[in-house]
Amino acid sequence: MLGLPMFEAFQFGPAIIWMRLLFLLIAVWLSSEFFIRLTESANLSLQDIKHYGRWHILAFVLMGRIFAILGAYQTYLKAPFRTLILWDGSFSFMGGAIGIAMVLFWSTRNQRVTFLQWLDVLLPATTFGLGFDWVGMFLSAQSYGKPTNLPWGITVNTFNVRYAVPIHPVQLYYAAFFFILTFVLLLTRKYSRRAGAETLFGIILATLAIFFLEFLRGDSTIAVFAKVTDLLFLLCLFISLGVLAAVELKLTPRMNTLYGTIVGMLTLAYVVGRNWISFGQFQLRFSQLLAILALLATVVYVVVHRRKYPHL
Repeated sequence: MLGLPMFEAFQFGPAIIWMRLLFLLIAVWLSSEFFIRLTESANLSLQDIKHYGRWHILAFVLMGRIFAILGAYQTYLKAPFRTLILWDGSFSFMGGAIGIAMVLFWSTRNQRVTFLQWLDVLLPATTFGLGFDWVGMFLSAQSYGKPTNLPWGITVNTFNVRYAVPIHPVQLYYAAFFFILTFVLLLTRKYSRRAGAETLFGIILATLAIFFLEFLRGDSTIAVFAKVTDLLFLLCLFISLGVLAAVELKLTPRMNTLYGTIVGMLTLAYVVGRNWISFGQFQLRFSQLLAILALLATVVYVVVHRRKYPHL
């Protein structure tokens, strides 16, 4: 077992350099450069990015902060005013990327270039930045792992970690995965012929990795208690929404309303009768639930997009 004296910061002259912030800035810088190069190679216009530049920055900062607060909600519940201290180093790179995606979705509504084409560019840049972000979390002992007896377990000497025994270096697992995923997405980009290949393949692999790696996390998070039937119901719900989106133009307004009413009534019936379902519950982390929802939404969106734009 390896014992590591973790440090959150080091002093450079009169300045104190925080490791998480340093690697976060590296992630933002390199992923931004990568995003620009991918945009140019995909023949997408950078003018659209420049036109909404301030909104991209605002969404990146705001959503990154919101996701970070959700991830460490127990800390902020004890000290609510800390949510206003933006310089405390708590920031989610993934949340920031989601914020940028939200602006892209809004800004591409009336453009010839679709949102999915932008996602194919945004996703590899995001995974590349996430690799550096997780290295920073490892060096600052954030988002640490559970105890393990495996030979590569590490002992972390810092008050941030509640375990005094060897733990999984889960941050390095994540960093390695996202760097490898970036390379895989570039290969997919090279050989794919349809829009959405990188997005679909990347989200599927990322969901699988997050679902299993999160079980190795030892830090606190929002706990989600779910049943097998919950996952099956979500799957059926997203499939029904995908079917509705695919055939919406062929249905009359009355049929659309009837379809939506039936789906809504079935949803309400499941929510009301859920407590009477005898299947046992199991605990998920909040990030696992988000990953599952992202996967289902991505599959539906890509299928609908390809039916609507068969030439892309």
